[in-house]
Amino acid sequence: MNRQRIKKQKPRSDDDRGQWANKREYILVLAGDVVGLGNVWRFPYLCYKNGGGAFLVPYGLFAVFTGMPLFLLEISMGQYTQEGFITCWTKLCPLAKGIGFGELMILFCNITNIVLEVWALFYLVFSFRSQLPWATCNNTWNTADCLDLQMFNSTNMTTNHTKWTSAAVEFWERRMLGMSGGIEELGSVRWELALCLLASWVICYFSIWKGVRSTGKAAYFTATFPYLMLLILLVRGLTLPGASEGIYYYLYPDINRLADLEVWIEAGSQILFSYSVTAGVLKVLGSYNDYKNNCYKDCLWLCLLNSGTSFVAGFVVFSVLGFMAHKQGVSVDTVTESGPGLAFIAYPQATALMPLPQFWTVCFFLMLMLLAVDTHFIAVESIFTSVSDLFPTLLRAPVKHEIFVLISCISFFLLHLTLVTEGGIYMYQLIEYYGATRICMNIIALTECLALGWIFGADKLSNIIEDMTGHRPSVFFKLCWKFVVPLLSLMSVVLYLVDYQHLKINDYVYPDWAYALGWTMTFSSVVMVPLWAAGLMCFTPGTFRQRLSVLCRPAEDPAWQRGKMLEERTTDELILAERT
Repeated sequence: MNRQRIKKQKPRSDDDRGQWANKREYILVLAGDVVGLGNVWRFPYLCYKNGGGAFLVPYGLFAVFTGMPLFLLEISMGQYTQEGFITCWTKLCPLAKGIGFGELMILFCNITNIVLEVWALFYLVFSFRSQLPWATCNNTWNTADCLDLQMFNSTNMTTNHTKWTSAAVEFWERRMLGMSGGIEELGSVRWELALCLLASWVICYFSIWKGVRSTGKAAYFTATFPYLMLLILLVRGLTLPGASEGIYYYLYPDINRLADLEVWIEAGSQILFSYSVTAGVLKVLGSYNDYKNNCYKDCLWLCLLNSGTSFVAGFVVFSVLGFMAHKQGVSVDTVTESGPGLAFIAYPQATALMPLPQFWTVCFFLMLMLLAVDTHFIAVESIFTSVSDLFPTLLRAPVKHEIFVLISCISFFLLHLTLVTEGGIYMYQLIEYYGATRICMNIIALTECLALGWIFGADKLSNIIEDMTGHRPSVFFKLCWKFVVPLLSLMSVVLYLVDYQHLKINDYVYPDWAYALGWTMTFSSVVMVPLWAAGLMCFTPGTFRQRLSVLCRPAEDPAWQRGKMLEERTTDELILAERT
């Protein structure tokens, strides 16, 4: 079989860009990125909501047919090009460089998740009190309708159910958030949350200020300690009374749910979120690898680690929720919530009912905080790396790089102060719902596979991976890159648009201008792909066919050199014409 000769990328010196100090640091950082809060609160709830054990069928299929192929694709792109998620396209398919800018917009929205780290830190501080404030109603912020955990049982929950609110809900809404009436009423900054936000950005800065060298060292703690906390909470949860009932709700298979198309869509979305694909982060982390690193094996093991962590986290969460339902004499579905409600309302209530509640609450929120820290500073590092690769002379020098990182972190801190205002929760939910929604990720996945699978060439990509790792990827990956992932991504985009519903929080409906702002955030990443391609086609010299041919080839291809010569000749002719 004749194969195209692979031109190896010239390695950079450590002074220019840096590399991982060792393979261990790379694995820890990558594990810290792909294992995040979504594994702890999103996957268990989706599993319970969408058919229990039956949900594992579409989840497993999407993991194999979309998660792993995209994971390998993006890691190998970074490792081959030794570039960030923007400039890497110059060495692969310059016409698709807009994908990198689209990923940049997604990451700008993703880093607003620092507010989850802020909330976890706030709860962690209050966890050291002798009396947990979300367990009782004798606090200054409580209302007359508050019901503490000892009273919040089946009798009270069925009598005037709409009247009562739990102490945990009032701590969440009234003490920490100080929720206003809507996004129109941002109100004042919550100074305690602002201090937590400042602490979070300080942690982020010192984790990444030296680039990949400091990032790798920080991951020794931030990537491993959450697993210790998860193990402690798992052992404790499984020994609680009522744990078996909670696990039953978590895993009981409802086969009929497999006929619901929404179950399959949510499984695919969860894979994209939890595997960190289509956000550019994997390309950046892979770009710090040695050219001969076996990214093929890394992909298989890290995908397995991610899904395995999600599965185990479900036992941690639902064993404790089963205990809580048992203590209150209610069914598990009564105490089950999703997302922030699960982490900051349901689970704290459950740990408050245990012996030594402070210890278990500290373990839980310390785990949440470190999971958020990991994901956040890696996303920020990916942004800085890719921007530095765009302007290497200006931003890659040692002192200049630290100043750039410091100024950027300060700017992000000031910008994120809007998230810790009284209306900050409405702003955060808007960004999360529209800024990095599945339509953005699916369009990035679609265009990425079209650019590499069809324009650059799936065979050439397989040759590159074989040259780097010594193992040729299975033809299965080639089929996924060219057919399966694009088809599934396109179907997901269409179904999202068909079933689209406006964002609501409880009974609150956002104003029209907020929805317009949300769709602007959505399109800010999507339109980057065609806009950049159209711009390059306009400014590249030659006929339409010549321009298309040049832009679909790597910048080091001879066609590019001919394009440059043509551009220089055109420029010289214009200068000569002006002189005469």
